[in-house]
Amino acid sequence: MRTHLQLPPTTPLDRVRNLGILAHVDAGKTTVTERMLYLTGATHKRGEVHDGTTVTDFDPQERDRGITIFAAAVSCDWDGHRINLIDTPGHVDFSDEVERSLRVLDGAVAVFDAVAGVEPQSETVWRQADRHRVPRIAFVNKMDRAGADLDTAVASIRDRLHTAPLVVQLPIGQEDGFTGVVDLVRMRALIWAAGHDTFTDVPVPQALREEARRRRRALEEAVAELHPRALEEFCARPASDGSRDPDGSPALGERTLTAALRDLTRSGDGVVVLCGSAYRDRGMEPLLDAVVSYLPSPLDAPPVRGTEDGEERERAADPEAPFAALAFKVHSTATGRLTYLRVYSGTIEKGDVVLDVAARRTERIGRILRVRADRNTEVDRARAGDIVAVVGPKTARPGATLCVPSAPLLLEPPAAATPVVSVAVEARRSLDSDRLASALARLVEEDPSLAVRTDPETGQTVLSGMGELHLEVAVEKIRRAQGLDIGVGRPQVAYRETVVRGVSGHIHRHVKQDGGAGQFAHVVIDVEPLGVGPLGTGAAMGGDGEFAFSSTVTGGRVPQEYVRAVEAGCRDALAEGPLGGHPVTGVRVTLTDGATHSKDSSEMAFRTAGRSALREALRASAMTLLEPVVEITVTVPDSAVGGVLGDLAARRGRVHGSTSRAGTAVITATVPLAELFGYASRLRGRTQGRGTFTTRPAGYAPAPAGATGGTPTR
Repeated sequence: MRTHLQLPPTTPLDRVRNLGILAHVDAGKTTVTERMLYLTGATHKRGEVHDGTTVTDFDPQERDRGITIFAAAVSCDWDGHRINLIDTPGHVDFSDEVERSLRVLDGAVAVFDAVAGVEPQSETVWRQADRHRVPRIAFVNKMDRAGADLDTAVASIRDRLHTAPLVVQLPIGQEDGFTGVVDLVRMRALIWAAGHDTFTDVPVPQALREEARRRRRALEEAVAELHPRALEEFCARPASDGSRDPDGSPALGERTLTAALRDLTRSGDGVVVLCGSAYRDRGMEPLLDAVVSYLPSPLDAPPVRGTEDGEERERAADPEAPFAALAFKVHSTATGRLTYLRVYSGTIEKGDVVLDVAARRTERIGRILRVRADRNTEVDRARAGDIVAVVGPKTARPGATLCVPSAPLLLEPPAAATPVVSVAVEARRSLDSDRLASALARLVEEDPSLAVRTDPETGQTVLSGMGELHLEVAVEKIRRAQGLDIGVGRPQVAYRETVVRGVSGHIHRHVKQDGGAGQFAHVVIDVEPLGVGPLGTGAAMGGDGEFAFSSTVTGGRVPQEYVRAVEAGCRDALAEGPLGGHPVTGVRVTLTDGATHSKDSSEMAFRTAGRSALREALRASAMTLLEPVVEITVTVPDSAVGGVLGDLAARRGRVHGSTSRAGTAVITATVPLAELFGYASRLRGRTQGRGTFTTRPAGYAPAPAGATGGTPTR
C-alpha cells in the first residue's frame, strides 16, 4: 500500500528533508530511490535499472550502461514531509559528482550490499560525507540474496567505517526466504506478502521473541553508552541478576529510544541501521519512516557560513533573511540551461535579479522548477531549505553563489578534483573543429572535474578527467548531442615530479634596469622534500597539502608583503618541473634570507625572484617522476585466482591480500593507473565474463626508471 500526503507548495522547514543516496556501484541505490518514489506517489510504476525505466537514471548512457553517472534530483512527499532526494553515482570516476551533491545535503542514506558489506567506493563516499559532516542512516540492501548476512554487513560498517552502528531491525527469514523485519524500537513485526507491496504489522512471532528481546537489549546498551539522557533512564531501571529487564520489558521507553536515536544520528555519534530488499519491495516503508524520524531538517543544520567583504558571516535557514543559494549542478537541455540550487536563506521568485558573487555578474531568474530528474514542475518561488532548478542564469557554474545583490555572501564551493587521466580528441572533419571546441567548453562548464587544454608542442586538444570511464562518457555525450565524429587518442595519466634530495642556501638575485624604475629582489631559499605521508593524500594531489612555504628571515630584511610575493612566485614555479614539465608536488621551501632596494624593490620583483629561484633550485635538486596509483579490488571465481594474480604482477601491482567465500575470491592490490587501461576487457577474458573490479585513488608513487611522462609500456 502506497501511503503519501500531497503537500502544499510551502512546506514548514522542520518538515523538509534534503538527503542523498550514497553507495558503492551495484549496491542497489537507484532501485532504493525508485521504490521510494513509487511508495511516495511520485511515480505510478516501479522503475527498473535492468529495463532502463528508472526516473533518476534518465540519461541514455546511464540506461545503456546500467549505472548512475550523473547526480539526479527529485522531490517527493511522505508522512507530511517534503523529501528532496539526490541519487548519486557509485563509480569512483564520478566521485566529484558525489562531492558537489554532499555539499548541499542535510542527511544521507548509505546503501550497502548484504553480501559484500562495505566495499571500496562505500568507504570513499563515507569519508566524503564525514568531511561535510552529513548525518547518515544505513540501509543493508539485497537481504534476499544468497549469502546475505546482516550481522556480517554491520560488522564491516563498524570495522571499516569506524562508526557506531545502531541496528534497529531483526530480519525475518534468510536469503530467498526473507519476508520482513522485526522493528526493535516498536517491538512489532512487519511482514510483506509474496508478490505484493503491502505489509502487515503484527506481534513478533513466538519463534523470534527471545532473539528480538536480546537484540533490543543490545540496542539499548549501545544507545545508553553514547547518549547521556538514555543512560540515566537505562540505569534507573531496577536490575535483577545483572539483567536490565527482569520482567522482559525494555529498559528504555519507545519515546526515549527514538529521541536518542535521532540525537545520535544528527550529531554523527551513531548510525541507525535498517535492512530490506528494495528489488522485492521489502523494508522500504520503514526506511522512509527513518528518514523523517532521524535525519535532520534544514533547521537542525548549523547556519551556512560565507564571507562578506572579506569577513566571515553566518546566514540562518530563514525565508525572511536575504537570499543566498549555492549552485551545485548545471545541466544543458534541449529547452535551455538548468542551474540546480540549494537555497540556504531567503526566498526567490520568478523575475528576481540575483548576483553571481564570484563572477560579479547579475542574472535574472526566468523560471523556478521543482525537480524530478528529467521532468520538472514549475513553481512560483523557492525558500530557504529548498532544492530547485532555475532557468535564466547564463554563466553560473557548479560551486557559484547566487545572492540578492544588496547582501552578497560568498559561500565556500565544493573542492574541485584534480584530473588524473587525459586523452587527445579531435574532430575527424576539420569543418567540425569549432563545434567540438564549443561542445568541450560546455562540458567543462557542467563538470568542473573535466579540463580542456591545447598541447603547446603538438597543438592537439587534450581532455582530462578522473578516469577512463569518465572520459568515455564525456566523449560519448558530445557524440550523441552534437552528432560529431570524434577521434580519441590513447589515454595518458597525469604524472607529477617531486624532490628526493633538495638544496640549501640557493641564491637568486633579480635585477632589471631599463631606463625607468628598476626591479630588484634578492632571495635565498632552502628546498627539501615535504615528507607528510603518502603523496597525493590529504589535499587532493598537488594541492596545498603537497606544498609548504615558510620564512625564517628576521630583522625586517624582507618585508612581509614581499615574503608573500616570494611564496606566490614559488607556487608559479610548481606548475612545471625540470624532468618533463609536469606539476611539482611534495616540496617544502624556506626563505632564509633576502635583501631589498629602497626604490627598485616591489612585490612583482620578489614574485619573479621567487619563481626563478625555485626553478633553478629544482634543477639543482635530485628529482623523481611520480605516477598515480590506485587501490584495486578484484572479484573473481576461485578457479581464476592464479591467472589474475599473475596478470596483476605483470602490471606492476602489489597484492595486499586475498579472501575467499562461497567459491568467489576477492583480491586487493595497488596498481599504477597507467597499467589498468584496457584491464576490464582482459579480466572478462580471463574469467569468462564473471570477474569484476573497482578502483579508488591511492595517491602517487615513484615511476619506473625510463618513464618520461608518457604511458609506461610493458
